[in-house]
Amino acid sequence: MAARIPAEERLTNLVVALMATEIGLTKQQILENVSGYRQRAGAGTRTDALEKMFERDKDELRALGIPVETIGDAADPNDLREARYRIPQAEYDLPEDIAFTPAELAVLQLAGSVWSAESVSGDAQSGVRKIRALGIDGDEPIIGFAPRITARDAAFAPLQEAIEKTRVVVFDYLKPGEDAARRRRVRPLALVDYEARWHVFGVDVDLGEDRTFLLSRIVGAVSITAEPFDPALRESAGERALSGLEAVAAAHSALLEVTPGTEAALRLGRRATPAVQGIRVPFVDLHILADELASYGPEVRVVEPDALRDAVVLRLTAVARVHADGEEERR
Repeated sequence: MAARIPAEERLTNLVVALMATEIGLTKQQILENVSGYRQRAGAGTRTDALEKMFERDKDELRALGIPVETIGDAADPNDLREARYRIPQAEYDLPEDIAFTPAELAVLQLAGSVWSAESVSGDAQSGVRKIRALGIDGDEPIIGFAPRITARDAAFAPLQEAIEKTRVVVFDYLKPGEDAARRRRVRPLALVDYEARWHVFGVDVDLGEDRTFLLSRIVGAVSITAEPFDPALRESAGERALSGLEAVAAAHSALLEVTPGTEAALRLGRRATPAVQGIRVPFVDLHILADELASYGPEVRVVEPDALRDAVVLRLTAVARVHADGEEERR
C-alpha cells in the first residue's frame, strides 16, 4: 500500500511544482507527477476524486495568497479543457528599490538556515525532476518551502483523514468556563486557519447544526468512526467556515491602547483600525485574544470590553504569582 502523504506536504509539493515551470502544467501532469496525487493515483483512487482534491488544494493555495494562474488555450482563453496551471515566480520577487541593513541581512541568513533548499522534501525534488523529464524547464534553486513545518495540533491529521474519507469523528471538547470536556460527534467538512489558529468546521451530529471547533481545545485523541456522510456536504465548506468566523469577528472588537514601536503595535496593527483612543481589533474568541494580549505585557492596555480586560488581568496576575513563588523558593 502506498504511503499516505500528509495534506500539508501535498500542498507544498504542488507549490514547488507550479513554481518550477514557466508554461504551466496540465491537470493530468500534476496528478501523474506531483507527490501526494501520484501515490493516490497508483493506489487506485478514481480520477474524478483526484481532480476534486486538486481543485480544493488550488482554492486553498489561493486563499493563502498564493497566485495560482490558470492559462487557457492561446486561441481561446476561455477554453479551459486543456488548461495549464502555474505560480509565476515574479510574484515573489522583491522590488528593486528594497535594500537591507547588515542586521536585517543577518536575520535573513538565520532564516535561510531553516528555509533552505535542503528543507524541500525528497518527494518535492523528485516531482521537479519528473516535470523536467516532460521537457518543461524550471529555474534553480527552488527554496523557501519546508514540509516539516506542519500543524502542531495533534487533532489536525486525524481530522484531515476523516474529511478525506467522509467519516464522522468523535472527540472531547473543552469550552472556556466549563469544568469538564463534552463528547462531540461531528461530520468534519473543512479545516481552516483563522488568526493563525486551526479550526475544524462541520456538522454536530447530535445538535444537527453547523459548528466550528478550535483544534487546541480538543482534549485527547480524535476517533474516526465507520459512520460515513455525504461528500457533497464538503462543497464550499471552507468558504462557509471562514465567512462565519469573519462574521463573529465583525460583531466583536476590542479597544486597545498600544505603545508605538513595540511588538504589540506591529502584530495588532496588521488587523486593527484606528480609533480615537488607540486601535480597534476584531476578535472571534475573547479567551484567545486575552492570551495574546497578556503575552505583550505592558505594551498594551485594554480599554474595552470589560470582560476582556478582566481576562487579561487574570492571566497577568497568575504569571506574577508564579514568578513570586519561584523567587520565594530560591531564597
